[in-house]
Amino acid sequence: MSLTDTPNANRLHIALFGRRNSGKSSLINALTGQDTALVSDTPGTTTDLVSKAMEMQGIGPCLFIDTPGFDDEGELGELRISRTLKAIEKTDIALLLCGDTTFSHEKEMLALLKEKDIPVIPILNKIDIRENNDSLATYIEEECKIRPLLVSAKEEIGIEQIRQAILEKLPSDFGQQSITGELTAENDLVLLVMPQDIQAPKGRLILPQVQTIRELLDKKCLVVSCTTDKLTETLQALARPPKLIITDSQVFKAVYEQKPEESKLTSFSVLFAGYKGDIHYYVESAAVIGSLTEASRVLIAEACTHAPLTEDIGRVKLPRLLHKRIGEKLQIDIVGGTDFPQDLTPYDLIIHCGACMFNRKYVLSRIERAREQHIPMTNYGVAIAYLNGILDQIEY
Repeated sequence: MSLTDTPNANRLHIALFGRRNSGKSSLINALTGQDTALVSDTPGTTTDLVSKAMEMQGIGPCLFIDTPGFDDEGELGELRISRTLKAIEKTDIALLLCGDTTFSHEKEMLALLKEKDIPVIPILNKIDIRENNDSLATYIEEECKIRPLLVSAKEEIGIEQIRQAILEKLPSDFGQQSITGELTAENDLVLLVMPQDIQAPKGRLILPQVQTIRELLDKKCLVVSCTTDKLTETLQALARPPKLIITDSQVFKAVYEQKPEESKLTSFSVLFAGYKGDIHYYVESAAVIGSLTEASRVLIAEACTHAPLTEDIGRVKLPRLLHKRIGEKLQIDIVGGTDFPQDLTPYDLIIHCGACMFNRKYVLSRIERAREQHIPMTNYGVAIAYLNGILDQIEY
């Protein structure tokens, strides 16, 4: 998988925040070297999030996010601001463009970003048309307790300084997460059991499968794959039992019953629970399933937004397992994409998908929201393993 093929979820998310007409769109165009965002002298031109994937030298794959101005007004303006605030949840590094008058909005945004532990790079843009740039930068430093970079997006002044600042602010552990972690090493035989059903369109593999295969190949593992119905024949064809079997969560039980005793077992969903989220919190929270009743309420959250599919794991199979275990009156709500409630207190449990379409920052923000509201949260693979009575037998 080349850098240009890197999924957006695996890119460094760099968001630009600022007032309307502060030059965010011009700056993102200067940083990407393309006309990514619409530029206009009219305040409020950017009405929704605009994203551009690119590669930055020394940093790697990035995703720049242009947001609406956080000083927008009116009913529509409030909706735009809400989109801007949502962008914070997926931001790895923030570029904060400062105005030249009052700094109340900038202070509020800076405080919010610091509260979320997001590195901030303050920027004083349009220095080509301003006067007393140094004194204004000093004033901003006094007001916001952080000195801005002096930049002109139009004249491309200071762009290299921004790139260097991004490199310096890069989280120390960014890109170091591993899907399989210490479960695999060079020369290990790994078997992937991948049912090719309606959720894997003909001619394609789903993203978690692709990313896992690529990592295993990079680790110099010996990789074998099969569909569920060919598991027995595949195991018989192997010279030795696989060290690890990775399967789709929906066939956990069937694979567990056939696997060699010495082979470890896990699923793509469980691996992505650790890769994107907090696997230990997920495992701890799964125990709550045992205490759910028909009066309980469960939220199932999908990263993807798609029309319901026949035998869809999140919308059909998982609810079926829960209703069979707990009772048909159990209330199950389902949300997709970014439609994740701010208030989670009505729920007794949240079950999240593997989140292959989200970046790690965004998933962790959801987990943090659940923790703050004291709501247990697990994921598809962990929940299914628990419901099948094999959670203590899987690896993560």
